[in-house]
Amino acid sequence: MSQKCVTLGLAPSFGFGDRTGLATAGHVAAMKRCGAGIEAIYPQQSIREMFRTQRTPPQVMEDACRGAEAAGWSGPIGADADHLKVNQDVDVTAAVGFTFFTIDPSDDVDQQADDYDEATLREKFASRRDDAPWYESYLGKSIKLDTGSVIELGEKACMRAAVKYGKAIRRALKLGDYIKQVNEQAGHDYEIELSVDETDQPTTLAEHYIIADQCFGGGMKLVSLAPRFIGDFEKGVDFKGDLAALELSLKDHAAVAEMLGPYKLSLHSGSDKVSMYKILASSTKGRFHVKTAGTSYLEALRVVARHDAAAFREIIDFSRARYQTDKATYHVSATLADAPEPSAVDGPTLEREYLEIWSEVPLGKGFTKPGRQILHCTFGSVLTDAKLGKIVIDCLRSHPDTYTEVLDDHFGRHLDALRSGM
Repeated sequence: MSQKCVTLGLAPSFGFGDRTGLATAGHVAAMKRCGAGIEAIYPQQSIREMFRTQRTPPQVMEDACRGAEAAGWSGPIGADADHLKVNQDVDVTAAVGFTFFTIDPSDDVDQQADDYDEATLREKFASRRDDAPWYESYLGKSIKLDTGSVIELGEKACMRAAVKYGKAIRRALKLGDYIKQVNEQAGHDYEIELSVDETDQPTTLAEHYIIADQCFGGGMKLVSLAPRFIGDFEKGVDFKGDLAALELSLKDHAAVAEMLGPYKLSLHSGSDKVSMYKILASSTKGRFHVKTAGTSYLEALRVVARHDAAAFREIIDFSRARYQTDKATYHVSATLADAPEPSAVDGPTLEREYLEIWSEVPLGKGFTKPGRQILHCTFGSVLTDAKLGKIVIDCLRSHPDTYTEVLDDHFGRHLDALRSGM
């Protein structure tokens, strides 16, 4: 592995997660053709994804960097150690040269905080007061953003932030300190992203302000933050929600990031959200990070669909049987009833219903078929199945040009949409 990964700072960036180890040539093709002005992260994998695919941090790093070199990539490469929760996650990823460390304190977020009535909120706050030593320092503040919006840090807003995120902020600061310690001892440059997006309820501007302010106050080298934005960012399909409302919200969140940092706004579950990429890029004035992973696996299945139709049908049957179990940790709404039984439709219809076809999608929009979510969530079960995993990998190795071609087309559309807002 010849190329060393680097930090990318505040440059707009795009993360290409790869669950097979064979996608980088296609990622590079799309970046060469459509990615001018955007920096690439090729090694990107969460600890959860590595566990589900039975891959290791050295394998992820090696596959991506070798693939980029073989495809003729000469630009800088970032490396995202995604969704880190404990010190051991940092140890194993820092040791092999990851540079972009994504902290995920979601286990400590109170997912119900927005639903508490005042009495319950006060009761919860009283029991968690120690998790928010910062509470009084924000109480009563009023912050005017460049957009004209005003963040009022009243009693309820501060209490709710403390209940919802107090414990998570403590965990993030502690893990951030460990990331700093490990990298400084090794003499490595590094940067940190904080993910608070894996919640059902959006991150308010008050919560965003407090979280980021606490990170900087605690000495965290924060370069990117992923709030939970309004609307639905489900896995495998386009954004669901009011684009005009999202644009206004993104501008306010970007104003907070500019005021406190600056730092990038990060979009997780970023795959296939084509309809909102332009407003993400324009609202942040190009200070964004987009993270994708599952969509490259779905394009791998497209290769199988085109070269081994019977195997694709078998993978769908298998995925349908696994879906109820495997979807537990994912934000999806598809049910098995939303997609046809494979036995009931022909081959072309199977690809249309479970992967979709770009030529049939309106310009400026992304994929929306529920069948994509059934396949998306079950990647680990398929790739680690003795029979089906081998079929997928063998098919990709036998038809590398097809995989590169479909990934180039797929991600070119992502990158073009982002660049249209820059």
